[in-house]
Amino acid sequence: MKATQPHMKKHLSAPGLLQLAKQSFKKIPENTKRLPGIPLEDCLMSGLALFGLKCPSLLQFDIACRNDEFVKHNLKTLYGVMQVPCDTYMRERLDEVEPHFLKKSIDAMIAQEQRGKVLEQYRYFDEYCLVAIDASGYFSSHEIHCDSCCKKNHRDGAVTYYHLSRMTLVMHPCIPKSLKC
Repeated sequence: MKATQPHMKKHLSAPGLLQLAKQSFKKIPENTKRLPGIPLEDCLMSGLALFGLKCPSLLQFDIACRNDEFVKHNLKTLYGVMQVPCDTYMRERLDEVEPHFLKKSIDAMIAQEQRGKVLEQYRYFDEYCLVAIDASGYFSSHEIHCDSCCKKNHRDGAVTYYHLSRMTLVMHPCIPKSLKC
């Protein structure tokens, strides 16, 4: 058991999980009508990096990718992105991806964490984990919309189209002894 522990830790680290995401993204089928360009997995990993590097917008991410050496280095070494798409190209490519393919990537990372017994330290009540769920809007327009948009009809007849994102955090109500002051 001890011999496999470092191996598991490597796969449970941020670089290990990002590599797993990239491998999973490579399995997502490309749109066959698209002309050759930046590989889909580079677009998907760039989208993941957008959140991981805490860029407030696609445009600011695009600017950072062109001007910030730290961001360029992390995209290449940590996220494995060889060709960084501009904000418009990334938006076009990611709009084509069916959400169920992304769910497979998330499921692969959760399965890796379960095999590494990461979630066991968060068990609280019997065999359950506590989770906090929050939703936030990340797109809203009165004109621009897609088939996947949520739709809000206003009393005055106006329509707002929007997208929501959901974040789920696994939590534990107790502070580990190692973190107590």
